[in-house]
Order: sequence, then C-alpha cells, then structure tokens
Amino acid sequence: KIATRAGDSRWITGDGARRYAHGLRATSDAIMAGINTIVADDPQLTARDDSGQPLDRQPLRVVVDSRGRLPGKATLLSQPGRTLVAVAGVDSSTCARIESSGADVERVPATDGLVDLVELVRRLGSERDITSLLVEGGGALLGSLFDRGLVDKVVAFVAPTIIGGLGAVSPVGGVGVETLADALRLERVEVLRFGGDLAIVGYC
Repeated sequence: KIATRAGDSRWITGDGARRYAHGLRATSDAIMAGINTIVADDPQLTARDDSGQPLDRQPLRVVVDSRGRLPGKATLLSQPGRTLVAVAGVDSSTCARIESSGADVERVPATDGLVDLVELVRRLGSERDITSLLVEGGGALLGSLFDRGLVDKVVAFVAPTIIGGLGAVSPVGGVGVETLADALRLERVEVLRFGGDLAIVGYC
C-alpha cells in the first residue's frame, strides 16, 4: 500500500530511502504526479538537500489534472521551479485560473475522458526536451502508464510495515492483467537497502 485507508502516507519509508528519492528527483528533467496525489498529500514535488532545502536546479513539475482541479493554494505552486498542468477538455476560464496561480497549462487531447498520456509524454519529449521523467504516482496514474507501456524503469520502495485494508491505496492501479503469465517482469533487477527499507530497481 502507499497510504492507509484514511489516506495517511507520511512517512512509510525512512530517511535513507527518502534521500535516495530526492537524488532521483535531482537527476530527472521532470517529475510527474496525478491530481489525486496533489489534493490528498499537497506535496512540494521539489528536489531537496539533506537539510530539506530546495536545490538550485529543479525538475519541471508535471501535474496530470484532466478536469483542472488543481487548488490555487497548492504548495507546489509556491516552490522554486516551474509547474506544468496537463488538462483535457476544460474551458478557457479554468485554464486562465490555473495560469493565474503561476503554473503553465498544456491542453492535451482526451482518451476516455482523461489526459492522453501517450500524447503528453510525446510532447514532453519533443517540445520540452524532457528525456528523464520521474513519476511518483499515485496508483491510478502509475497504473495508466503501465497499461500503455510507458514505463521503462521501476524503483519500488518497500518498507517493513504492514498497512492492510481493502480501501487502502495500492501502488499500481489501472486495468492490470488477468493472468500472471501476462504480468510485467522486471529485468536487470537490483536490490538496495536503506536501513530496514528496500528499493527494488529493475527495467521493463
């Protein structure tokens, strides 16, 4: 699970794992999260040093927000660096509201009423020179990316903590597979240890 059934997710892993995650952010061109994660956790989505201070270079923050629900007081809007909000099928007034909060807006065609992730990733690469995109979820966004074959590397942190709960959020949602024979098996797998936490690193 990536949160309890009540939505509590701070903190599942320890300091060492979080430092490693910030290193991943620091070396990425962009970091992506879905609007549900933004609303639930209000994250900064910044790369920070060991003392918690933002680094000079920040990855582009990309929020997948099909309906334009980004709160005007979201913490990430006041952080250093730029924020790009990907929307689909919203009106001009909604785009203007988001832009007035300091973010850029990318209108993307809709697929099943949601941002077309294939097109969004294509634009990030071809129009914004994004070659390394770190996606931090949540489960719905990650599941959609896996369903569309848009993931090429996985870094999965595992903490020795049992959360449980049918209503608690799982790390990967989406359609998924029907049989284990169809499941995605990672290759070139490496396991890193941070105290009691593990990171399973592999390629799709």
